[in-house]
Amino acid sequence: MWSIKGYSVLYRMKEAGIYPDTITYNSLIAGATRYCMISRCFDLFEEMLEMSILPDIWSYNTLMHCFFKLRKPDEAYRVFQDILLKNISVHPATFNILINGLCMNGYTENALMLFRSIKRHGFIPQLATYNILIHGLCKSGRGKTAREFLNELVESGHIPNAITYTTVMKCCFRCEQFEEGLKIFAEMRRKGYTYDAFAYCTVASMLLKTGKMNEANEYLGYIITNGFDLDMVSFNTIVNLYCKEGQLDNAYKLLHEAEKKGLESDKYTHTIFIDGLCRTGNFKEAQQHLDYMSMMGFDSNLVALNSFINGLCKAGHLDHALRMFESMDAKDSITYSTMVHSLCNARRFRAASKLLLSCIRGGMRILKSDKRGVIDGLRGSGYSQEAKKIQSKIRLAKILQN
Repeated sequence: MWSIKGYSVLYRMKEAGIYPDTITYNSLIAGATRYCMISRCFDLFEEMLEMSILPDIWSYNTLMHCFFKLRKPDEAYRVFQDILLKNISVHPATFNILINGLCMNGYTENALMLFRSIKRHGFIPQLATYNILIHGLCKSGRGKTAREFLNELVESGHIPNAITYTTVMKCCFRCEQFEEGLKIFAEMRRKGYTYDAFAYCTVASMLLKTGKMNEANEYLGYIITNGFDLDMVSFNTIVNLYCKEGQLDNAYKLLHEAEKKGLESDKYTHTIFIDGLCRTGNFKEAQQHLDYMSMMGFDSNLVALNSFINGLCKAGHLDHALRMFESMDAKDSITYSTMVHSLCNARRFRAASKLLLSCIRGGMRILKSDKRGVIDGLRGSGYSQEAKKIQSKIRLAKILQN
């Protein structure tokens, strides 16, 4: 455990006659923050003060970041106010943490207002600050404002980097502004920022989703023939594209190339193959990937199992899917929704209603379409009284949750 290992360093330092300072405690606080251990952060702060070691701006920055990570923006802002009250010199990173934290917690408008305010008071934003805001704006669906910020960034004398362009390009694709996204990509290429495979993978993925198979393959071919140094994320992206297009042989060849380069397949790789194999009806091989994941002890196979169950249901192997469902140690709302929807399609409304109630009682959210499918199905099958009982039980389960 981090806390035990970190603390043991302090004891060893004292035994060696070395006394911890602000940097020592800042490192420990940063470690606690990484694991969102807010109580440990406070303990370390108190210990610093007891030892007459004054926290500096980085101590407060780290604590503020921890609060934002824990989705506690009000407490994070109080830390910032504490910095001002104690007349501690603010570092540009402090404002970046504030802006990023506000965006991360859904307060993009507040982040914009803060940005404008501190800029009026003499703060000179760096490229990192613009990138944070652009990312926040894109995440909140404000692509137009993000592109305006891209222009403002250039006008302020900064040079956008690959992160800036890729963020805006992905935002354009998400908002289905494909031509605009491709223009951003063309500008990236023109300025020499497409030096890795990530941007090409993003474009290829968009083209595949919009049904432009030939164009997607051209980009994939460019990635492979130009010898880009691919990481596992890039390999997984390309494998996913091949699998969705039904080119499983090419996907396996690519995986073989990745392994030759010393890269190891991860749970996402196997999940992608399971989904692709299920699409082609090859459940035997898909099961082999599941067995391999269990044998290798991957931390979670839930997404892979959900893909497998979804494939079985779509292929009409509902009883097989139910057996898999029952054998699962952990399930989420997607697992339940897949089974409820499939049981309704098979007109097995009573079984679907039991799963629906089990899902709600487990504290998971249900889709309105699943609830409507079960209720309407029971009524249409002549089980009106049962439909009423299910509605009452659903309402009671929701009340008990609250």
